[in-house]
Amino acid sequence: MSYLNIDAQALNTYDAIVIGSGISGGWAAKELTGKGLRTLVLERGRDVRHVTDYPTTNMQPWEFEHRNQLKRDVRDANPIISKCYAFYEGTEQFFVKDAEHPYVQEKPFDWIRGYQVGGKSLMWARQTQRWSDFDFDGPARDGFAVDWPIRYADLAPWYSYVERFAGITGNKDGLATLPDGEFLPPHEWNCVEKLFQQKMASRYKDRHVIMGRAAHLTSPKQIHFDQGRAQCQHRTICERGCPFGGYFSSNSTTIPWAAKTGKMTLRPNSVVHSIIYDEKKGKATGVRVVDTNTKQMQEFYAKIIFLNAAALNSNLVLLNSTSNRFPNGLGNDSGVLGKYAAFHNYRAGISGEYDGDLDSTTDGRRPNSPYIPRFRNVLKQETGFLRGYAAGFSAGRMSYSDQNAIGADLKQSLLNPKLGGWHVGSHMMGETIPKETNYVALDPNLKDPFGIPQLKISIAYDDNDDKMVKDYQEQLTEMFTEAGFKNIKLRDDHRNPGLDIHEMGGVRMGKDPKTSMLNKWNQLHAVKNVFVTDGACMTSTSTQNPSLTYMAMTARSADYAVKAMKKGLV
Repeated sequence: MSYLNIDAQALNTYDAIVIGSGISGGWAAKELTGKGLRTLVLERGRDVRHVTDYPTTNMQPWEFEHRNQLKRDVRDANPIISKCYAFYEGTEQFFVKDAEHPYVQEKPFDWIRGYQVGGKSLMWARQTQRWSDFDFDGPARDGFAVDWPIRYADLAPWYSYVERFAGITGNKDGLATLPDGEFLPPHEWNCVEKLFQQKMASRYKDRHVIMGRAAHLTSPKQIHFDQGRAQCQHRTICERGCPFGGYFSSNSTTIPWAAKTGKMTLRPNSVVHSIIYDEKKGKATGVRVVDTNTKQMQEFYAKIIFLNAAALNSNLVLLNSTSNRFPNGLGNDSGVLGKYAAFHNYRAGISGEYDGDLDSTTDGRRPNSPYIPRFRNVLKQETGFLRGYAAGFSAGRMSYSDQNAIGADLKQSLLNPKLGGWHVGSHMMGETIPKETNYVALDPNLKDPFGIPQLKISIAYDDNDDKMVKDYQEQLTEMFTEAGFKNIKLRDDHRNPGLDIHEMGGVRMGKDPKTSMLNKWNQLHAVKNVFVTDGACMTSTSTQNPSLTYMAMTARSADYAVKAMKKGLV
């Protein structure tokens, strides 16, 4: 029997284990296999293969049984996920239903998840902005959170590395607040968006309107053809999965690339229960997994472990990884595990109308829009709130057709719609301050369907967020008025935290092991062979969409981990 156990352990032993296959997990798989490591990738959800497992990607509206609308019973059974803008009949197969993975809302929180190979990289909004030193300096400047152990210079070459491989479209805008990257040709503006940009440039020195930077192949390079991807077709149904690989996802890009090395073993339907810690060796030796089909526990072993289960689930895994050495969660000597969680504030928006340029309209679709980088509290503290906000912006011409006609009249009405005026709009993306009172923890009594403690989430807005919303509305109203827009309307929908789908923190990076979980290499201070490079590692949130930063951090961390492993340092 002992020989059988030894053989079984040998069969389940790898050089590296990656937990999660989303944006950061896919990059970990690509980098570790590319450096020669036999790597096991664990995904709690089902397998989703590029192209073949996108069942609705080529369906037309009339081909959906309910015309792409959710059935009432689906909506009623899923009050949380139904709030997500991307959840509809054509995408519901990619989202976690409310009953599938229950959690405890100590305070209202809408947790949006995608459990399958590729994770949320299938459905993300694809906006990709670099951080600047203004963002990394934030905590040190105002004393909230802890100082980041890295700065822009540490990530800059890795930003370039992942941008070239993923394919990012954008302009060289020359802004200190938003460093330029390795860009493919940018998307085009329409005339009213251009007008707004020009008006803001003439009125303000510090408020820039740029074309968004997005993970779309506007003009693929050889590296993208080598991945089997093609030019973005601007279909704007990306969240159904793109058969062209026109936007970056783990499914179309990093996971197939890792598979080509012959070094990757992909194991879907594998819920990670905990990370195994060996007290004699002083390091992690593997993971415990619950098979979703059999409900049986199984163990896998490796020299290094990358935890990329997405921010809150990565917190859950570490909290559930207890031992005599770490009774409060793996690596949690500081006591900060699960604390200082943060998110992005998307509550506010503004809309307006423009009655000029009626001789022009828009043609076709565009999977991107202009962007206004942060302009508040950048060089100095100038407002009554900390940090700042970025904003999206777009303009479009309203049109309508008489759909009561039939036959040839209906065809002509659809082909020649009547045009109204221009409508303009913006949404806010504000930075929230990591606070000890915003935390996640394990519920002491409730379990999920796999016997793992449910996650208790206690995250809320504060006065700083309210002040930021008010300032955004005041400043954007001024900007819209300056541009000549009319009928300006403000919105604060008071949405719950979580619906931004940008949760971060709980396993934060820092210089001091007494106040943080990870060092500058995303490595647990107390367990040197465990790395966390998804949203859980974030010390603060800034205002940018975070996915590009996760990619760069993962590539950088994997490079360090492999070199350290070869030197016997992990």
